[in-house]
Amino acid sequence: MSHNLSTSIDLQECLVAPSGSGSKKVRANQRNASDRVSQMRKEQQAKDRRRLIAIWGAAAVTIAIIVGAVTFAVIHSNANKPNLSAVKSYKYDAGAHTKDQVTYKESPPVGGEHNPVWLNCGVYTTPVPKENAVHSMEHGAVWITYKPDLSAADIAKLKEITPDTYAVLSPYEGLTSPVVISAWGKQLALTGVNDNRLEAFIKEYRQGPQTPEPNALCTGGTDGTDENATPQTPVSPSASPSATPSTSVSPSATPSPSKS
Repeated sequence: MSHNLSTSIDLQECLVAPSGSGSKKVRANQRNASDRVSQMRKEQQAKDRRRLIAIWGAAAVTIAIIVGAVTFAVIHSNANKPNLSAVKSYKYDAGAHTKDQVTYKESPPVGGEHNPVWLNCGVYTTPVPKENAVHSMEHGAVWITYKPDLSAADIAKLKEITPDTYAVLSPYEGLTSPVVISAWGKQLALTGVNDNRLEAFIKEYRQGPQTPEPNALCTGGTDGTDENATPQTPVSPSASPSATPSTSVSPSATPSPSKS
């Protein structure tokens, strides 16, 4: 009887023992699995952080390149942009008409009394009446004047630059600069036909905000050879541009046809 009881107890212990050991193994396996999952999650998070850092780094580099390129372009553009700070400004009231010859303070003139008839805009090969040219500037034209001894190549370049409308090109005696461009109340002495301020001045002041009578006629006036033109008295080429030299007008001074 006692032997059977002992055998039964030993059998129960044997049956229970594996069960307890298996539970420990399961729990251990679960812990290991949990640790592996946690480790994998940490590794994935680390990979995600590295990838995010790489993405943001690449984006930052791209932005820096774009900003640098734009900044360089702006600086380069501003460096090459014509500077019109040397433009001289004058104040003149508009609408003062006279058929008499006018002595102007500036040479070439930039405003003041002028002939009632404007000068037809265009390209002239001989000096034009100042009083008529001033009237054209009152209507918004720019007046490009050059030394009479300018080379044929330079004159050809000026003709190319001169706009088809609201512009007068003519030689002018007494200039101390190769080229002088004027608009109503504005004037700029240029170093030559390749001075990039020439076209910048045209863009800024041709029909610019300083124009007393914008869009008024620049045709149908005078070409400087008829009875409406004011006769001029020749001046010495050594005359100062700040003085008031006048120019002689050739009877053949006619504007060339506008460019198509």
